[in-house]
Amino acid sequence: MEPLWENISSHKSFLFNGFADLGALRPVVFIPVAILVIVALFANSLLLHVIISQRSLHSPMYILIACMMCIDLSVPLLILPNLVLNLLFDWKGVPLSACLAQMFLLHFLGTCQSTLLLWMALDRYFAICMPLHYQERMSFPRFLRFVLPLLSRNLVMVSLVVTLAGRLSFCFSNIIDHCICEHMALVELACGTTSSNSAVGLMTVFFVTVLDFCFIITSYGVIFRSVLRSGKSGTKALHTCVTHIIVMVISLALVLTVSITYRTRDSLPGATRVFISLMYLFIPSCFNPIIYGIRTTEIRQHVLKTLQFGP
Repeated sequence: MEPLWENISSHKSFLFNGFADLGALRPVVFIPVAILVIVALFANSLLLHVIISQRSLHSPMYILIACMMCIDLSVPLLILPNLVLNLLFDWKGVPLSACLAQMFLLHFLGTCQSTLLLWMALDRYFAICMPLHYQERMSFPRFLRFVLPLLSRNLVMVSLVVTLAGRLSFCFSNIIDHCICEHMALVELACGTTSSNSAVGLMTVFFVTVLDFCFIITSYGVIFRSVLRSGKSGTKALHTCVTHIIVMVISLALVLTVSITYRTRDSLPGATRVFISLMYLFIPSCFNPIIYGIRTTEIRQHVLKTLQFGP
């Protein structure tokens, strides 16, 4: 016997409801969101301009930082239109195709960020533990041989997540309890079983974020051991590594929190889940320029000169 929902039409458009509880206070909430967006766009654009314009910064480490800035610029631009329309004009509608497109881009950029963090850790490993072979290890052909398989992994996993979500029937409700097209916020509206969607979503978190994080921690562990055994002054290197690890721990905690709370559903109020998801998207975009740019001496000097605060 066929399930009843197979004979019911599926919704093709949806309404965002992430800020419904705020009522008339929605425009007020837009103020801190706008501040975060402005900080993210200005800081990332400034660092990207500095790295591109200064030949002395065209080394592998700074190129990787520039790639990170590109991702951090893209994420706010992807979610800003929805936030503006929702918070200021109470326009909540989105077609399923646009929702899936936004979901794909956001999740793919997130996986690319994880891949970049891994390559940054390897860059520090080669620079500190294998300095004589650094240029060879970080050459462009070797970079492609390393990155292309990981990008293919990211593309396949995210495409699978989005494809499975797009094949669902949404016959119960078309109200998304979020302000963006987050995967589980859309999937929980489906009629019928969504166990495969939850499983593939968790697999993506494990095979991309968690696996990359484990390799990153291993790389930094080898770096720490190498510096301590050699007895050389590695204060600057260790300081940079600890900063990276703190950022990655926070990012991983946010990813896992968002993933788990949307699968347990009742563990946190809807507004709290929306807030955590937005912070996961905005915090890296705002603070990565500080951690990977301002705290790097060479970039900081050029930034100060660009802003005409330097000598």
